[in-house]
Amino acid sequence: MYTPPMFKPDRAASLAFAQARGFGTITAWDGHKPVASSLPFYLTSASDGTPQAAFHVARQNPLARLADGKSRWLIATLGADAYVSADWYVSPDQVPTWLYQAVHLTGTVRAVSDSELGPHLDSLSAKFEGWLAPKEPWSVSKVTAGRLEALKKAIVGLVMSVDEVEGSFKLNQTKSDVDFAAVASELMQQRDEAARNIAKQMVALRPQLDYTSSASLPVAD
Repeated sequence: MYTPPMFKPDRAASLAFAQARGFGTITAWDGHKPVASSLPFYLTSASDGTPQAAFHVARQNPLARLADGKSRWLIATLGADAYVSADWYVSPDQVPTWLYQAVHLTGTVRAVSDSELGPHLDSLSAKFEGWLAPKEPWSVSKVTAGRLEALKKAIVGLVMSVDEVEGSFKLNQTKSDVDFAAVASELMQQRDEAARNIAKQMVALRPQLDYTSSASLPVAD
């Protein structure tokens, strides 16, 4: 991933972002072309602390046959993104840009054993059911034994041993306070939820600014 230093988050922030998002495009190489699928995942750690990304695919998915534990795969996780018009800046001679957050995880991938598949499904469903609280979580135990076994035979559990973590949080960090706040203020007013989310991330970076004024000067103590 190409990331200018001013947009590069640290490793912990990148992993936290990927874990919170829990969804990405997983890509491998079959010797002739890239093979990719968009899938949910969760992060865990090996006994030595190495991050691991766990997910599963349909048994007929070409990715299932490529998990040899040797070749390196990529998980690309994207957050909110938003277009920025050059008209929104206070300073002259600006150009449009695009703001976004993204994390790439790279590493080798292996298939899990039959004994690992059940706990994997439990952990994956628990992660996302937790987002729906206070709803009582759904669990795999609610599926009848025969149905569950049939479903498990139709999938392959996979685990990436993550050896490279890259992130790019492009949030107009290079702009002056005046231009930074002006753009964030405009994004707050957009109908697009992603644009408002980017604005929220920008405000968190420079909370001392006045985002209600076109002048957008630092707020006095």
